[in-house]
Amino acid sequence: MPEYPDVIPMIAYQDGPKAMDWLADAFGFKERARMTTKDGRLSHGEMETGTGLIMLATPSPDYEGPKQHREHCEQAAKWSSVPYIVDGVLVYVPDATAHYERARRAGARILSELEESQDGKRYRVEDLEGHRWMFLERG
Repeated sequence: MPEYPDVIPMIAYQDGPKAMDWLADAFGFKERARMTTKDGRLSHGEMETGTGLIMLATPSPDYEGPKQHREHCEQAAKWSSVPYIVDGVLVYVPDATAHYERARRAGARILSELEESQDGKRYRVEDLEGHRWMFLERG
């Protein structure tokens, strides 16, 4: 049994297999496990980045990701109008500039450009289904 960190974000995607491929391409995450049903739905997926881990799955057909939900929900559109990470994930990366360029090239929606603070260099981004991420290079 592989080691698991003490905290693991679990994120739902309307198309789990597509999300895993996209997260690998855009964010450089490494696939650790992929379990699919006979019809191709992702029942369980794991992706690593550094010492971190996220788990993914495809929920019921009634599920809507954040991007789709805000298309018809005025309140969701309002809280998504800011670049901040609301119900998102913070990931430390060794090179925020290179990571930003990779995500931008893959079509990620950039929420805030690279910025420096006492905490380090960071940017905020949405993935293909509208989940929000902050990537931070320690200062």
